[in-house]
Amino acid sequence: MLQKIETALAALEPSFLQVEDESHMHSIGARSHFKVVLVSDVFADVRKVQRHQKVYAALGDLMQQFHGLAMHTYTPEEWVSVENAPDSPKCRGGSAQDKK
Repeated sequence: MLQKIETALAALEPSFLQVEDESHMHSIGARSHFKVVLVSDVFADVRKVQRHQKVYAALGDLMQQFHGLAMHTYTPEEWVSVENAPDSPKCRGGSAQDKK
């Protein structure tokens, strides 16, 4: 699934792309939650909601194959000042690895 997401997001011409499987942090199961950090010039002068819409459009039908997607979208200029996306919060429903 990681490779499929990376391939689909290549349409946004990223200068940096990181896709992580964060399913281990959630109770739903394998390949259910992903985190995307995407840096691209296509986000210049585009609001956050519109950036996310571009990501959704690039992913198309893949969106139906997983449950959650954390998106961190930046222009190259923003990325220089940020240099790192925030960590994702833990699932409120618990992790598949949590002991009961």
